[in-house]
Amino acid sequence: MEITDRIKKFLREKSSLAVTVLGIIGLLLILVSSMIPEKSAKKEIKAESSAIAESENIEKRLENFLSEIDGVGKAKVYISFGRSERYVYASEEKKSRSENKSEEEDKIVIVGGSDRNALIETVEPPEISGAVVVCTGGASAEVTERVYKAVSAALGIPVSKIYVTQSK
Repeated sequence: MEITDRIKKFLREKSSLAVTVLGIIGLLLILVSSMIPEKSAKKEIKAESSAIAESENIEKRLENFLSEIDGVGKAKVYISFGRSERYVYASEEKKSRSENKSEEEDKIVIVGGSDRNALIETVEPPEISGAVVVCTGGASAEVTERVYKAVSAALGIPVSKIYVTQSK
């Protein structure tokens, strides 16, 4: 009975009631803040849409370039990617050696105040794995050979990963 009497006395005091109410409000604020979504999902969507826009930009520029080659006519280009953009993060290495063992430790560098993010050292562009070109002059072997060489040089991929055909 002694414990219940102490609890009742504690709740009767005005200052302890205020502390209890503030504690409950604090817990509710923590609960509400955990339900709010983070901004990282928006960043991923933005990065993906920028990668798509960049690939479309490359395709349009290549189409315009190929259309300038004699005999090609109107060209349509599709580029496929092997992997998307890749982020390389800055890291610190710690190596230690003793008589019998060797240890290595890598740590990623984190920057920022309240919004802590890993420090990006470089961003590697998407890897182009192939290209398809459809053009009006694709029936001619001479034109097709020029298109193969031009696409290979422009995209930095081997001729074996390029397909050229005639359009309807």
